[in-house]
Amino acid sequence: MGAGMMIKVVDDYFAKGCGRCDRFDTPDCSTRQWLEGLEALRRICLDEGLEEVAKWGQPTYMASGRNIVILGAFRNDFRLAFFHPALMQDPAGVLVKQGPNAKHKGSFCFQDNGDVAKNEDVIRAYLKEAMGYAEAGIKPPKEAPDELDMPVELDEALQADVELATAFAQLTPGRQRSYLFNLNGAKKSSTRVNRIAKFRDKIIAGKGANEY
Repeated sequence: MGAGMMIKVVDDYFAKGCGRCDRFDTPDCSTRQWLEGLEALRRICLDEGLEEVAKWGQPTYMASGRNIVILGAFRNDFRLAFFHPALMQDPAGVLVKQGPNAKHKGSFCFQDNGDVAKNEDVIRAYLKEAMGYAEAGIKPPKEAPDELDMPVELDEALQADVELATAFAQLTPGRQRSYLFNLNGAKKSSTRVNRIAKFRDKIIAGKGANEY
């Protein structure tokens, strides 16, 4: 598997990394530095009864057919990010925004592997809260609509991928609209997901959907 070929099996993430860059399966991969903390988060998620799948090259945890949280490892930190941050109450005041495109705080951000154990009770409580919303079918409140609605598949991809979210936020409004227009034109969710995967490199490069 080379750079840009995201992993499809969760175990590969913990053994080699996500597969997005040329640091995949090397000692320099960000997952190596944070492996102890990432494995602790995995244990907690599975212990709470979440279903584990690989999406966007990262371990993703689901309940009641809905994405709940996703793991991510970066140079300076590792994270557990909620997919519907607008719902999270955050009574402990510990959540941060996942990226510059995020409107709400919905991520645990750790800078030490031992921080997971220190926050385990809060993590479990927040997972139960999010799972409760999924079981009850509660969705985030609708906000003021943009000129073009953002497809849920793109919103989830941006929540899952900080690099993609940063690049998308830095696009000109016209280039952002080109992707929204293209994705909204697809009738099937699977088609939108596939298009987002193909668009990723182009978004990172700062190009619009129709640019080469």
